Amino acid sequence: MRTLVQAGAVPVRANGNEPQFLLVTSQRGNWIFPKGIVEPGDSREETAVKEAREEAGIHGTVLPNTVGAYETKKWRSHCVVHLFLLRYLEDCDWWEESDIRERRWCNYDDALRLIKKPELRKILSQAYSRLSEVDARL
Repeated sequence: MRTLVQAGAVPVRANGNEPQFLLVTSQRGNWIFPKGIVEPGDSREETAVKEAREEAGIHGTVLPNTVGAYETKKWRSHCVVHLFLLRYLEDCDWWEESDIRERRWCNYDDALRLIKKPELRKILSQAYSRLSEVDARL
């Protein structure tokens, strides 16, 4: 079985003193983080930024180091997904998947409630914990 590598973003912005996370819907209507296959020549970080733009319609900067990873089976392949915290900068004027995805900014508790996949819930918790360790303004 072949292995695919995906990368994605856990977009975050400040709302007062509370962080908000951006979720998008999958093709099946589940709330997820934007992610996609790491194309040859692209880094995982570049892929995270690109997927946030294409699937969520935002520009942002990736914070160093993955916030977490998980494994899944997809397209008859073994898939490893690496997720990075992405500091929100601004909305795009237009984005590629705006007609097929919803997006929603949520506080931590609401995001945890909306996300059904255990692996993504764990990543969200790791991201939330990491924010208190990162000395960076959102």
